Amino acid sequence: MGTMESPLVVGVDGSESSLRATDWAADEALRHDVPLRLVYASQWQRYEGAALATGPGRPDEQVIAENIVGTAAERVRHRTPAVKVVTDVLPEDTVGALLREGHFAFALVTGSRGRGDIAGLLLGSVSLSVAARAHCPVIVVRGDKAGLAGTHERIMLGVGDADIDSAAVRFAFREAEVRGCTLDLVRAWRRPSHETTDHPLLVGDPAHYHEDRATALLEEAVKAAARDHPGVRVRRDPVEGTARKVLVARSAAADLLIVGARRRHSHFGLQLGRVGHTVLHHASCPVAVVPQKA
Repeated sequence: MGTMESPLVVGVDGSESSLRATDWAADEALRHDVPLRLVYASQWQRYEGAALATGPGRPDEQVIAENIVGTAAERVRHRTPAVKVVTDVLPEDTVGALLREGHFAFALVTGSRGRGDIAGLLLGSVSLSVAARAHCPVIVVRGDKAGLAGTHERIMLGVGDADIDSAAVRFAFREAEVRGCTLDLVRAWRRPSHETTDHPLLVGDPAHYHEDRATALLEEAVKAAARDHPGVRVRRDPVEGTARKVLVARSAAADLLIVGARRRHSHFGLQLGRVGHTVLHHASCPVAVVPQKA
């Protein structure tokens, strides 16, 4: 399955959220038979001058960082002894370090909230930036107890316009296969508000026409992947509504929600789109954002 060259990389910072992410990643690494790489990245060297002014006895940030990754590694060894674990402490910008790690990763895993995040934020800025800009799949570990525990035995792929045999489709089928669970393919469809029934294609039942188009798109999107993974149980689900609302509502019955992201090259880098942005903030289960290969 996995290779030693492509570990599952977890950003750790000692927060409660990052401990949940570490536990989730340990189980995921075991499923895919890949090593786990725990990374603590922070620009503490910037502050060392200021720290000296606070007087002796202040624990060195590097020591704290090494304790954090050491504790996380111990947690993994206890939970999944078969998973190979390596740790690293990087004195650099968190987002930049994780994005670079992502070039060599099977996937990147983060918690939904970081140690320095403002109380009341739904999603930490590091998680959001990494999910928007990484070149590998990013899993933000969030959600309710059942979603985190993976007890639904169902994962969900939100199928967008660009998902004809996309990286997200492939990722979803591999994930369903290693978990031995049902893959729910969801395609939201809507009746355009300006639609009139005298359109030649819409005589009879306009809703039927849009639903049929959504079903056809689902078929087309997964045809190749379904052929390559014949053992995966697939449910094709065209649902009336906006993709954002449909996916958030249905995430309550899923162990993982997967969405694709198109990486457009721009100065801003944040290329999640409204659907990705919404599910990262509101889903009831972990969310995987899978970039479309350019």
